[in-house]
Amino acid sequence: MTNGQPGALLVSRLNKALVVAQQFPEAKVIVSGDGEAVVMSRYLIDHGFDPARIVEEPTATSTNENLENSHALAKDARVLHVVTNEFHSLRTRLWAWHLGIPIKMHQTLTPKNYRLRNYSREILATPHSAARILWRKFRARF
Repeated sequence: MTNGQPGALLVSRLNKALVVAQQFPEAKVIVSGDGEAVVMSRYLIDHGFDPARIVEEPTATSTNENLENSHALAKDARVLHVVTNEFHSLRTRLWAWHLGIPIKMHQTLTPKNYRLRNYSREILATPHSAARILWRKFRARF
């Protein structure tokens, strides 16, 4: 995000969300993230999306919090439709599995000039998340 405007990665996800939302015209769309939710909401509205279908979750600061908080807002949903960039999909699936949240993943391609940085980050972040998940499972047993 720059000056309250979504960056290229966020725009790629939001454009995908607009396409996915057309497939489910009665469904609410949850935009989640500390500092991002309001920007995402504004982008969707500016692109013709019905504001009444948007639910803002403005507190999440991590993948697991995005999933947990969104799931809490959509308790009646059989499955959460999650839009993310392809580099982030494995970590998202790990957290959803751990949290017991059924998801349907909708991936969007990362713009080329953002791929190296983000895939490099995921090389570190995914094992870190896996270790956190294992630790949580270990602690829960004792």
